[in-house]
Amino acid sequence: MASDDPTVMQGQRLRARGAASNAAGRYERHRRERAEDGWDLPEEDRLLRTEVRLERARSALSYNRSPDLPFDRSVNPYRGCEHGCIYCFARPSHAWLNLSPGLDFETRLVARPEIAEVLAAELRARSYRVATVALGTNTDPYQPIEAEHRIMRQVLEVLAAFNHPTAITTKGTLIERDIDILAPMAAKGLLRVGISVTTLDDGLSRRLEPRAPAPARRLATIRRLSEAGIPVRAMLAPVIPGLTDPELEPLLAACHAAGAQAASWIALRLPMEVSPLFRDWLVRHVPDRAAKVMARVREMHGGRDYDPEWGRRMRGEGVWADLIAQRFDKAAARLGLVKQMPPLLCDLFAPPARAGDQLALF
Repeated sequence: MASDDPTVMQGQRLRARGAASNAAGRYERHRRERAEDGWDLPEEDRLLRTEVRLERARSALSYNRSPDLPFDRSVNPYRGCEHGCIYCFARPSHAWLNLSPGLDFETRLVARPEIAEVLAAELRARSYRVATVALGTNTDPYQPIEAEHRIMRQVLEVLAAFNHPTAITTKGTLIERDIDILAPMAAKGLLRVGISVTTLDDGLSRRLEPRAPAPARRLATIRRLSEAGIPVRAMLAPVIPGLTDPELEPLLAACHAAGAQAASWIALRLPMEVSPLFRDWLVRHVPDRAAKVMARVREMHGGRDYDPEWGRRMRGEGVWADLIAQRFDKAAARLGLVKQMPPLLCDLFAPPARAGDQLALF
């Protein structure tokens, strides 16, 4: 169906996309809107397709000092994400590329094909100090374009060669392709995986996360990874009050039955451009619940759509946040799902020998 949003080109047809608009990012000086030329000539609808451009990475490791995160470094093979999750907190990062956090975020992607080589060089630096590196913290490393570009697999090959502790977050089933790398890393105590699940409702998932794997398929991925000896955390993220929070207990039960060892949750976050995109999505897809959902969100964030303060942004505060936390804790404890997994090992880290390197005497 052709879009009627003024920020989308005339005749541009959307299929399986989360956002319905393409407003300019916050750093752009100009705003663009579609305008009729008065000729009223018929125009053929054109399907909006995914475009991928390549970027030469100058650095691979990104560092953060957030007290809310259990890691201080990450690697992002891709910018933007074709999964198109309307709630994705990473959408505003596309504004740094002078692209829209709306449709551009899920259709105009950036792949970084040489990032594995850059990562290897950074890990060999004498100043480098090992700690767990996180993958999938911004956009999903196993989104559909990974099947062609295989950048995530190259990054994993480097991390495995260095015996580097690694934590992966994804909702992409393509991770199963790399079990041959992941399972030996897990056996050494170097790896854990978080699988993001939001709902068990296929229809709701299709609208929330239009190009992400279906809920049952993600549960199957948890099962396959677990059977391969890879420790899996079920990540209920985001929990959307008034929309997905009623599923909290059955979601945890389903993930536990699939083999997850641990579980965690994160409340819906609506930073910057994500808020208007999500509000528009509510009106289009669940108009009868739109007001209720946003009322609950604001109650959890001090009357605002989003509270960016450390310690509150991930969970919110108030009655509804406390209720979700209590329900989660009780359900997880009943199932035997732990909150914390054993720490990954750092003492195995060692740069692999290269051709021409001097041999060690001992």
